[in-house]
Amino acid sequence: MKQRKTIFLALVFFAGVFSASVYADIGLNIRYFDKRIYYAQDDPIFVQVTITNSGPYTYRFKLADDRAFSIDFDIRTMSNLTVNPAEILVRRRSTSQQVFFREIAVESGESFSFVEDLRNYAELSRSGAYVVQARMYPELLRDNGSAVSLDTNRAMESNRLSLNLRPPALPGPEGILQALDVETNANLVREKLSPDQVVNYILSARQKTQWEKFFLYLDLEAMIIRDSVRQRQWLAESEEGRRRMLARYRKDLEAEITDGDIATIPMEFQIERTQYSTEEGTVSVLEKFKTGNYIERKRYTYYLRRRDDVWTIVDYTVLNLGTE
Repeated sequence: MKQRKTIFLALVFFAGVFSASVYADIGLNIRYFDKRIYYAQDDPIFVQVTITNSGPYTYRFKLADDRAFSIDFDIRTMSNLTVNPAEILVRRRSTSQQVFFREIAVESGESFSFVEDLRNYAELSRSGAYVVQARMYPELLRDNGSAVSLDTNRAMESNRLSLNLRPPALPGPEGILQALDVETNANLVREKLSPDQVVNYILSARQKTQWEKFFLYLDLEAMIIRDSVRQRQWLAESEEGRRRMLARYRKDLEAEITDGDIATIPMEFQIERTQYSTEEGTVSVLEKFKTGNYIERKRYTYYLRRRDDVWTIVDYTVLNLGTE
């Protein structure tokens, strides 16, 4: 009997050592998906979560379809006060439901990544400085009968990120919202650029992943109502509903979920022709994109409209020219 107990304890010990050694080879890293200036309002704060296997064995974990049951974000103020969870997170975790998941296998030397919006996890409505850390639960967050169990002993912890939320942007001249340039920290205000200068500005901004500059000369309302279905929805919405549509459309553009052609980063571009009248203009641009071992060539035609002496892009078309 004593020998059996000794063998059992030895198996438990070695299983614990093996488990600890495996987790020691698994890294959890977070970084901003599109680093920019963030404001204390409803614009998304995308964070890329990466699980890396640097060990010799395949690492397997469960990933819930609703990521709120796989990951949590610990967000604290500089005085170490925990930020309250987002209302949507509380609802998702407190609702009685079946948690669907898939098993992910990460081979030795490989990584697996996904992107989450911090605003889905915490109430980030006040300006200030914060520290962000992610916790990953390989066996999911479980329901203990009254609340979701956050067993930190089983969680993988990530590196920490600093997050600075600025006060909401104030209206600038002509009612245009002011944003800040990440490089210079100066206010971004629409200037009286010519149509070709506007197109050059947004394409250069996209090459540098400067989303604030990219959106500066895009008329998002005009882009939304290009689609007949979205146009009907837009006309039926209230003012608040339209603001939500604009925020969602901008978020989808950044994630390349919708209108991916205009958000794709060109490796190089050349403005071919510019035509404009008093209120309308078109700019034709030859753009090249790196795709595997090939370079795709496409001709973009941007349609612009002038309002209050400022040109903005309201539509675009794309013509594929093949590869080189």
